[in-house]
Amino acid sequence: MQGAVALHSASVPCTRKRAHFLTRTQRPVAHRDFLSILDFSTAELDALFALAERMRNGRYARRPLAGKTLAMIFMKSSTRTRVSFEVGAWQLGGHALFLSPRDIQLGRGEPVGDMARVLSRMCDGIMIRTFAHADVEELTRHADIPVINGLTDLSHPCQILADLLTVRQFLGRYQGKRVAWIGDGNNMANSWIEAAQRLDFSLRLACPVGYDPDPVILGAALAEGADITLVREPREAAEGAHVVNTDVWASMGQEEEQAVRARAFAGYMVDEALMKRARKDAIFLHCLPAHRGEEVAAAVLEGPQSRVWAEAENRLHIQKAIMAVLMGGEKLGKARRQARKAVPKPTRRVPATASPSKAKPKGKR
Repeated sequence: MQGAVALHSASVPCTRKRAHFLTRTQRPVAHRDFLSILDFSTAELDALFALAERMRNGRYARRPLAGKTLAMIFMKSSTRTRVSFEVGAWQLGGHALFLSPRDIQLGRGEPVGDMARVLSRMCDGIMIRTFAHADVEELTRHADIPVINGLTDLSHPCQILADLLTVRQFLGRYQGKRVAWIGDGNNMANSWIEAAQRLDFSLRLACPVGYDPDPVILGAALAEGADITLVREPREAAEGAHVVNTDVWASMGQEEEQAVRARAFAGYMVDEALMKRARKDAIFLHCLPAHRGEEVAAAVLEGPQSRVWAEAENRLHIQKAIMAVLMGGEKLGKARRQARKAVPKPTRRVPATASPSKAKPKGKR
């Protein structure tokens, strides 16, 4: 025991311990949250991608989360979200605390605001993955530490940033590209719409009647001139696309609707025939878990155009960048300067003349 105590004392300088274990009233309260892709400007998003690429390529050695703790609230379970945030916090020098519904009183009588105040006095950031988006908004109103949206029924911004990071990795850039979304107008579709509102790419969504994206989110994006088209026919959305993306037909919490949704989404599976309508160098993305033979054919998921495993890995890198900025004081202006010095090269080059002409934005049908 004496050896263990001596080792602990030697490995953590007293000055660091005193600096970290301040009461919340002694800590600065100014902070920034990440609930939506619209929380970052275009320039900030590009700088965030550049920072994530430095991390992925082993060109980032800082440990901005040293001595800091991320509280991870999981009202919905997830393999990729937990592993990527937990590993990412550790790689940045910090610690991630996993909190499941069995570990906290949320949903059993404790108000969201009370939990936010308590965590703010003990932790340095909160990541929450839950059902109601209103709960995340309530959390931000009472927390004086950064809050990161790990997923709600309304949006999934971390995943879409990972998807765009994957587009940059394999196609060189997202600018001027055409993205096809096939299937449910769910939280993924909503975040793709917000990304198209902020960034320069074309988005075509193919959704069955009754499963459209959120009308407020879509309307706001179209009002700002985003290049977005909503159609019913998957082949129309996939035509000439650089990226084909889909998700499960019944998300967590919708299991009772599985049979009804299976009928509604008949004909919306991304198979080899649909991929042939996209560009020859198009990539396929899926946020996982995937149901082979339902929303995607096994031949596509495991095929040469699939980038789903790199996409999953990119959750780690983009979320490390988000945590470094929100919790670790990393400056995005510095990342922009680094990006000018090292422009990412695509894993597979795309001819400069390959960009399609932009389609005019259309409203809902």
